[in-house]
Amino acid sequence: MLKKQRQPRFRAEIPVVDDSPGSLARLASDVFSSCLGLPRKGGAPAKLLLVWPSSEEQGLALREPNDWGASTAHAQLDAVAPDALRSCDAAVFLAPGRSQVEKMRAAADALDPKPVVLFNPAWSFDEEEAFAAGARGFVGSFNVVYSFTGLEVRGLLSKKKGVLLRCVEGGRFGGESWVLMVEDDAPEAGQFKVVSRLKRRPTIGEVETMLYNLMAANSPVTKSARFLRGLVSSVTGGIKEKQ
Repeated sequence: MLKKQRQPRFRAEIPVVDDSPGSLARLASDVFSSCLGLPRKGGAPAKLLLVWPSSEEQGLALREPNDWGASTAHAQLDAVAPDALRSCDAAVFLAPGRSQVEKMRAAADALDPKPVVLFNPAWSFDEEEAFAAGARGFVGSFNVVYSFTGLEVRGLLSKKKGVLLRCVEGGRFGGESWVLMVEDDAPEAGQFKVVSRLKRRPTIGEVETMLYNLMAANSPVTKSARFLRGLVSSVTGGIKEKQ
């Protein structure tokens, strides 16, 4: 018996200045206008269906200046028509809410085996732990191809800015790895360096712990303690601890 082909499911998370419907519409226009130029067999452009979380977002998207092109269709998640699903080559679920996960699952099942994309979900990764098992499993079946999360942790004497990034395309930043980068202490402002590569997506709590540990290891207090410990060891003739 032949194994059924798994539906391609992708997830992309691009930060925005605000999460208003207008901002979402402009971002979607920048990313998905003209179907990203993707052709299908025979040379015709791929038919992309953008599924908006509400009629408000859909209306704003159509009123925003854009270059959607004739091969891009729009629908509202709560009322997406079966004909729209059948006629597209791929669908993008734009910022669906937590309460819409089951409707998104039903639409994805109707599209199978055509690709589906989850774009900027309206919940955080940490919130998914509270989802029901079925919803959590469905959302977890989307492979994260791009994610960018800005971070900042404040310590007693300093603060540290960081970025949690995954970018699969072209294998950049370790390909399948989640990369944690922090602002370099070098004079050039805005430079970041990689401090950790992770095979799985860490929670925000885990990232905060890594950043706090990094700050503690490089803080003036810690460096002073190391200096004094080494000085005392030298004076007393004790065994100096390896650093």
